[in-house]
Amino acid sequence: MDERTIPSSGVVDVTEVSAWARRVGSAGDALGAVPAGVEECRAEAAACVDLIAALETLTAAAAGLQARLAVRLDDATRTVQAAEGLAPARLGQGVASQVGLARCESPNKGAVLLGAAKTWVREMPATLACLESGRLNEWRAMIVARETACLSVEDRAAVDARIPGLLAEHPGMGNRALEAAVKREAYRLDAQSYVHRADKAAKDRRVTCRPTAEGMVYLTALLPLRAGVGVYAALRREADAARAGGDPLGRGQLMADLLVSRVTGRPADDPADVHLDVVISDAALLAETDEPAQVSGVGTVPAAWVRALVGRLDPASQEAVAVRRLYAAPGRLVAAESSGRFFSPGLADLIRARDQRCRTPWCDAPIRHTDHVVDHAAGGPTALANGQGLCERCNHTKALPGWSARAGGGPCAEVTTATPTGHRYVSTPPPGPVTERAGPVTSTGSGDRLVAGLLPARLAGDRCG
Repeated sequence: MDERTIPSSGVVDVTEVSAWARRVGSAGDALGAVPAGVEECRAEAAACVDLIAALETLTAAAAGLQARLAVRLDDATRTVQAAEGLAPARLGQGVASQVGLARCESPNKGAVLLGAAKTWVREMPATLACLESGRLNEWRAMIVARETACLSVEDRAAVDARIPGLLAEHPGMGNRALEAAVKREAYRLDAQSYVHRADKAAKDRRVTCRPTAEGMVYLTALLPLRAGVGVYAALRREADAARAGGDPLGRGQLMADLLVSRVTGRPADDPADVHLDVVISDAALLAETDEPAQVSGVGTVPAAWVRALVGRLDPASQEAVAVRRLYAAPGRLVAAESSGRFFSPGLADLIRARDQRCRTPWCDAPIRHTDHVVDHAAGGPTALANGQGLCERCNHTKALPGWSARAGGGPCAEVTTATPTGHRYVSTPPPGPVTERAGPVTSTGSGDRLVAGLLPARLAGDRCG
């Protein structure tokens, strides 16, 4: 990103802020050793606490200024978009993505930050003042904005006016205490709005799945209070009964197993069949190395976990292992292209396997669209080197006026995205399997789907490093 393209805020120059960041960032190297004497260490400890607190205040003040600048960015962008003839309903599109990129956050987090900034600047000046003075940090200021979202502008302003007093009366309030206090103030002003909020929350009930480490996932259900407590109580009751009957597993393990078996109708150690896309080197699959594998939508998993998963498959069942050569040499993808406007299913699978997640920097959302880096209408080929996996939001943002992208060339090339302000951000796909071998990498196939329905003992086909 070229700092020269960043306009001055008119109050603090970007060069000055960058100098502060460099000074603070390099200060740790100049701290030196901790003093040897006891009295010196006491003084040192007190100085450390003072500086930690001062830096926290600086962080909060910076967040407050970022909020004001985000709103100015939104206002300026809307003016430009209106002058360019963008429909009124579309004014402001892309601003959240720019905020996210500037703050090294996802577009979704950028939208949250922009929404909070608008609330503080336009409707909650007292909360913003507390943020800028360090009495609230950014997260706690967001709690205040979130818990007053159901109120009218007038009632929200009344709660906002109470925030400095609440902080003065209870200076040590934690996050939950602050949330409860704001809720009380809001409920006192408009109880009916909280009734409507509860009704709306019930309509938003859902189940989500989020991967975590070591081949595990968080399966989360957002349910109405009565239903959620009932599910938990039923699982706990049966788990306690099993433990009373001599089951050696812990309560948490039993509750998890009961959940799986009740939902799938199958034993917890043999759940329902699922489709997994795994990128693993042939050497790791055949236990020559322990280089980790990549599971699409999950992330990095141990090679042994993949081998164990494949080894549990029953040759007589409908389960199958399909092997496709993605890499012609260690770390280098097989080239592929199509003459059509749309990516073929095989080529789209290849792009998803390469990119794993949305290619927009810091986005990390699941891939929903296979996109031309340079649009097909602008002459961009339907090829691996000109393809990228994007989430729905980022693909739509890329099509807005002022946004553009270019590929660096090659099947694993970087993509440079340019925003309407002229800032550029570079993304690269995750590294592919790279296996160190004493001998050369060989290939015996054409790169199409090679093996289907075969267990590891019968694997044959390309050695693809």
